[in-house]
Amino acid sequence: MSSMVESYQSELIKQSMSVGALKFGSFTLKSGRISPYFFNAGLLCTGPILATLSNAFAATIVEAQKDSKHPLPEFDVLFGPAYKGIPFAAATALVLYTQHGISVGFGYDRKEVKDHGEGGQMVGVPVAGRRVVILDDVMTSGKAVRGAIEMVQAQGGEVVGVVQALDRQEVGQDGKSSTVAEVEGVVGVNRVKSVLRMKDLMLWLETNGQDEQLQAMKQYWDKYGLK
Repeated sequence: MSSMVESYQSELIKQSMSVGALKFGSFTLKSGRISPYFFNAGLLCTGPILATLSNAFAATIVEAQKDSKHPLPEFDVLFGPAYKGIPFAAATALVLYTQHGISVGFGYDRKEVKDHGEGGQMVGVPVAGRRVVILDDVMTSGKAVRGAIEMVQAQGGEVVGVVQALDRQEVGQDGKSSTVAEVEGVVGVNRVKSVLRMKDLMLWLETNGQDEQLQAMKQYWDKYGLK
C-alpha cells in the first residue's frame, strides 16, 4: 500500500460519500458477507461527481501506461458496458483528450439488440481491429466484465486492459481465488487497474482520523482480504 492517497483518489472518496455512493457501516453483500462499506456507482450521477470520476479514470490510465514493468498498452477505444459504463466511457474519453492529449474513441453495448436503423448491439466507435480498454465500476464475481470482454472479442476487437473504479481486494468464496487474477488471465498480466482499492479506503480513513470505521475495515481485511 502506498504511503499516501492521491489527490484525485481523495476527491473521489469525499464526493462519493457526499452523494451516498460510498457508505461505511454494516452491509450484507450478495455473497452473504457482512461488509463495513458499500459502493454503488449508480449514484455517481451528478456533473461534479462525474467530472471527478472521469478525471480519476483518466489519471489511472495515464499512470498505468507509464508502468515500467507492465505498462498498459496504447489503445483505440474505451468501452463502457451498459448502462452505468456509458457515461464513464464518454466522460473519460473527453478528459483523456482535453487534459492529457490522448485521442481515443468510445463505445458501448445495448442490452437489447436493435433491429432497425443502424441496428446491432454495439454503439459508438466500431471495435473491430482495434485495441480496447473496458471501464467497470466494481468487479465482484467478474461475470459482467467477462461478458463485456467476450462481446468486444466477438465484434473483432482486442481487449488490452480493464480499469475499475473500485477493487474490493477480496478472496473468492473458496478463500483463495481472485477475480482480478482471473480477468488478467484473459487480458494480460497487470492489465486490470483500479482507481481505488480497499487499501486506499483504509489509508484515507486513517489519514482522516476515522478510527472506528478503520478498525472495522481492518477486521474485514484480516478475514477476507487478498493477502
